[in-house]
Amino acid sequence: MTAKDNKLTDEQKHKERQQKIKAKVDERIANATEERGVFVVITGNGKGKSTSGFGTILRAVGHGLKTGVVQFIKGSKWECGEMNILKQFPVEHWVMGTGFTWETQSKETDIAAAKVAWEKTKAMLSDHSIDMVLLDEMTYMVKYGYIDLDEIIEALNNRPKMQHVIITGRACHRRLLELADTVSEVQPVKHAFKAGIKAQKGLDW
Repeated sequence: MTAKDNKLTDEQKHKERQQKIKAKVDERIANATEERGVFVVITGNGKGKSTSGFGTILRAVGHGLKTGVVQFIKGSKWECGEMNILKQFPVEHWVMGTGFTWETQSKETDIAAAKVAWEKTKAMLSDHSIDMVLLDEMTYMVKYGYIDLDEIIEALNNRPKMQHVIITGRACHRRLLELADTVSEVQPVKHAFKAGIKAQKGLDW
C-alpha cells in the first residue's frame, strides 16, 4: 500500500468517525422538542461562576430579551464591570448591598438585607415580561439560612413557563441541584490570588 493509499484510508476513517458523531448529534437535536424556561446552576470553588452568569445575561440582552439581576453578597459600593455595561440596557437590577458576612459581622443586618433582596427576586420570578433572571451568589443565602429553601423552590417552580433562571455560588444545596435542568461545577486548578497576586480591575471585577 502506498503513502497515498494510506492517506486515503486515514481520510476515509476520519470521515466515517465524523459521520457517526454527526448522526448522534442530529438525533439529540431531533429529540429535543420541549420548549420551556431552563433553570441553571453554576457552582463549585473555581473562578468564573458569576462571569458565566453575567455572560449569559449579556447574550440574552443581545437577542433583545428582557433580563433581571439580583446580586447577593456583593456590596452596593463595589464596582462591577459587567453591570457597567448592562446598565446601558433596560436590565432590572438589585444589589443586596451588605458585602461579605465577614465584613459586616452582623447577622441581623445580613438577614434584613437578604429579605429585601429576596422580595425583589420574587417580584422578578413572577413577572411574565422578564425572560431571564440571574441570582448571583444566591447559594450563600441558603447555606447561611437567610432565605428559606422551601420558599425559593416554590418560587422557582411557579415562575413563568418560559422564564430562564441562573443561580451562581459555591456549595449549592442538593435540592437546588436536583431541581436544576443544567448544572455546571467550576473547579479550581490554580488561582493567582493564592499566589499573592491581588484582584485586578477588568479581570476579577
